[in-house]
Amino acid sequence: MNTPLQIAVIVVSLAMTAAGVALLTRAANRFVQVIRLGEPDRSRSDDPVARTTTLVREFLGHTRMARLPIVAIAHWFTMVGFGLLFTTLVTAYGQIFDPHTTLWLIGTFPPYEWIAEGITVIGLAGILLLIAVRQKHHPRSEGRSSRFFGSSFWQAYFVEAIILGVLVCVLLLRSLEYALHPSGLHFPFGQILGRAFEGLSEGTLENLIVLVAGIKIAISMSWAITIGLNNTMGVAWHRFLAFPNIWFKRHATPTRVNDSTTSLGPLQPISIKGQVLDFENIDELDEDAALGVGVVENFTWKGLLDFSTCTECGRCQSQCPAWNTDKPLSPKMLIMSLRDHAYAKAPWLLASEEARKNAESSEVLTAAQPLAGRPLIGDTGYELDNPLGAYNAEGGVIDPDVLWSCVTCGACVEQCPVDIEHVDHIVDMRRYQVLIESAFPNELNGLFKNLEKNGNPWGLKPRLRMDWAKGLSFEVKQVGGDIEDLTEVEYLFWVGCAGAYEDRQKKTTIAIAELLNEAGVEFAVLGDGEACTGDSARRSGNEFLFQQLAMQNVEVLNESKAQKIVVSCAHCFNTIQNEYPQLGGNYEVVHHTQLLNRLVREKRLTPVAPIEGGSTSTATYHDPCYIGRHNGIYEPPRELIGSLPGIELREMPRNQERAFCCGAGGARMWMEEKLGKRINVTRTEEAVATGADTIAVGCPFCRVMLSDGLTAQQSEGAAREEVQVLDVAQMLLAAVQRGKAPAE
Repeated sequence: MNTPLQIAVIVVSLAMTAAGVALLTRAANRFVQVIRLGEPDRSRSDDPVARTTTLVREFLGHTRMARLPIVAIAHWFTMVGFGLLFTTLVTAYGQIFDPHTTLWLIGTFPPYEWIAEGITVIGLAGILLLIAVRQKHHPRSEGRSSRFFGSSFWQAYFVEAIILGVLVCVLLLRSLEYALHPSGLHFPFGQILGRAFEGLSEGTLENLIVLVAGIKIAISMSWAITIGLNNTMGVAWHRFLAFPNIWFKRHATPTRVNDSTTSLGPLQPISIKGQVLDFENIDELDEDAALGVGVVENFTWKGLLDFSTCTECGRCQSQCPAWNTDKPLSPKMLIMSLRDHAYAKAPWLLASEEARKNAESSEVLTAAQPLAGRPLIGDTGYELDNPLGAYNAEGGVIDPDVLWSCVTCGACVEQCPVDIEHVDHIVDMRRYQVLIESAFPNELNGLFKNLEKNGNPWGLKPRLRMDWAKGLSFEVKQVGGDIEDLTEVEYLFWVGCAGAYEDRQKKTTIAIAELLNEAGVEFAVLGDGEACTGDSARRSGNEFLFQQLAMQNVEVLNESKAQKIVVSCAHCFNTIQNEYPQLGGNYEVVHHTQLLNRLVREKRLTPVAPIEGGSTSTATYHDPCYIGRHNGIYEPPRELIGSLPGIELREMPRNQERAFCCGAGGARMWMEEKLGKRINVTRTEEAVATGADTIAVGCPFCRVMLSDGLTAQQSEGAAREEVQVLDVAQMLLAAVQRGKAPAE
């Protein structure tokens, strides 16, 4: 053939290919260099078979994207098309030399033709749908409520245009190939368009094939060149980086917790150079050892991989209770900010000492040098009505208001389709602020002092821990007094600080004790031998205080020969179940809703119907984050409520894994909520909107927050006075002992 057009197409295609491959190779090397700047993390390679299975399941099943099913289906075909249609790019390179080229061995094998064209057509519909979704939910119309608020739109538009252009070229090529070699057996979709080219000469068709194949190559290489020049273009790079990020996720496979699954699990302890920090020998640490994350290179390599993988889809942002109540924290923009900072600072970190001394001679190092001393956490000068300023302004990379707005509910982690671990990174930054900088909200001073002095957040004396049991008609056994150790009973009832000291939660504690006694379950408590589990200390960044409390409790539990523990606090449950094993405390832990539901199933507790003629009551259940998202316990409390005669369960719009937080997690229980709307008020409004008579809870933190929210609603006339907040245990006790007033 060798026409001027063909020669020009070949020259341009090969030149762009050389540039694209070179830049992609350089960018891939850049990723490796930057990610290796992170601290070691040796916990990411266990059980490779399970990790590979999880990767395949999440990749092919799109399990983490299924919450938006239509988007998930469209993305699946777009994703699969990217891989399978690579063969059409190979063919295109052949076609610029010979328009009659087909794949070696495959040729025009009909099943391949049908699959390739089917994927092309469905992928084309898929990318058009994704473009429509982005436009429908654009910030221009939805403002902050758009999950795309803060995302880089030019990058998204560029990627969408590339995919659209490539798919159109594939379809045009199939149509031209059909016109060149008509066959009813091949080209099932292309022949429809191919008829439009009938009547053209063979030479014209050949030239068109060369031209379209060249355009397809040019589009593909434009993409390669652009992303090769930009390592922070997550919307493009995630299609490569998602695979290792999912494979190296914290758990090789979802862990099982009492027949429930969880993807979140425990926070990781502080590590120094890949070794877990031994707090008993903390004095032996080097002076420059980082406790937590104070500069971006203090993150582990997995953290830096997380930042690089973010696709800016905003699913985390759309579910974040802080962002949804007008606070400056967006999990997405926090990750984007850390990513951009890491890659901007990387040239300085990777440079030799000699190169740094002569930084003025290098434009790249001159730009990176100011970032070497830029604080990770510091005032950014953002304004609440312009939260993007928190990510673009001079000063700190992350504003303190952003860092301390997090309630560690895990909604961001649960929603992320590429398994980014936002909560871990936030807590790591908090650790540095607390342990090294002593920079944290003033309210936490009181929390830390109370935990250090009296072993509970309220600062009350340990001898008062058993006051809740004084009015009971039966004796509550205490370890070390009434019994020698826990081998004499079936369960240790871990009362928790709220259950022992907080007046509203005391009623739940009493209800659980009465129900266990009614069911004939032998149980005992630790009394003043129990101290706070340390959840709030750990999640606020005071890892040292957490270790003190946790080691003390583990020692007591092991000495008491604890085996089976029932817990009423979601935070205590998560800490004892998932985090105490890090310190040698391994026990079978159940939440009280699980145990009570089991007792009802076994007929050891029998809920009684209301008095004949009594009206049906309605209830809505609020999922506590720390037994829900963190531990996958959704059905037992609902089944328990469903077993109560005369109770109709009404779900809130956001429930189970999408449940909205009460606002108390991440030590926010002890901090004043000064920015935006109160999270607990937002959640209470959802509960009240169901029209339910009772807001059922399964956690003392949730009870306090929703009770306060309900009081505020009732004072404003927005909620009926008869609406109440009750623990599921109280509701069950009222049904078991029908005719007696429930412990409110």
